[in-house]
Amino acid sequence: MSKAQILLVDDQPINLEILSEYLRDEGYRLCIARDGQEAWELLEKNPLNFHALLLDRMMPRMDGMEVLARMKQHDELRMVPVIMQTAKASQEEIVEGLEGGAHYYLTKPYRKEMLRAIVRTAVDDYNNYRAIRDRSREAQDKAVDSVLSMRLMDSGQFRFQTIKQAQDLAALLSHSCPDPERVVLGLSELLINAVEHGNLGITYEDKSRLLKNRDDWWQEVHRRQSLPENCQKWGRIRFTKSEDRLEILIQDEGNGFDWRGFLEFDQARAFDSHGRGIAMAKMLSFDRLEYHDPGNTVVVRVNLPPKSE
Repeated sequence: MSKAQILLVDDQPINLEILSEYLRDEGYRLCIARDGQEAWELLEKNPLNFHALLLDRMMPRMDGMEVLARMKQHDELRMVPVIMQTAKASQEEIVEGLEGGAHYYLTKPYRKEMLRAIVRTAVDDYNNYRAIRDRSREAQDKAVDSVLSMRLMDSGQFRFQTIKQAQDLAALLSHSCPDPERVVLGLSELLINAVEHGNLGITYEDKSRLLKNRDDWWQEVHRRQSLPENCQKWGRIRFTKSEDRLEILIQDEGNGFDWRGFLEFDQARAFDSHGRGIAMAKMLSFDRLEYHDPGNTVVVRVNLPPKSE
């Protein structure tokens, strides 16, 4: 696998030097832009080249928020993780950045290990998205009959136990929707949540600790999957299609959780390395997303275009 390429965007040379020094030993390919306009030109010319951006908010010619807004309107760039960096940010600015699509926030001066951990998580997230998107495309190319069946079905039920099964089902189910690449990441996020947080009981705090080394997270998932009390736990999916909408219900056998703080971007988690998946799914993938008490059931809706006469 080729090395991930990170775009560093800052109008202050000293900040670019610090970022480069901290990330150089991590094995990334680093590309530098000295303002938002230069960054946008690089992104527009090579939209598939970058795995993450470290983006300064305040810059001449084009600021970070404008770069972010343009990326969210671009089919190939809208899912590239953006780490917004700023010297000082009010709560309003943090919320504005997160609602604009920034995945993470970093305040200057940086702590080396925090910077490295967040960049590592961002790159992993983007690689996961690319893998899920490619799965969806492969399903269309190779499993033509299955994809056609999904498009013709008015209702169906599925069950799953593992993260791989969740990802495979997300790729397949996405083809029941008009824009598979729009919904596949949101479906994957919710199905993986059903396994990871629901049936396996990995808490937010557990994941914060485990993600310091992603191998630790995988090992813990596999360990919990093999426990006798989890071997018979399943996630279940039920989807129904009507003339104007597709609804997908996802349910796990866990105890549920208080989802209310996760439906929108929360500045309290702006500096954490995870915890944005549900809000991103709601914003980018679905026309409606709602949880039912006690929090182990979620229903999403995708609006369907009117049928041509």
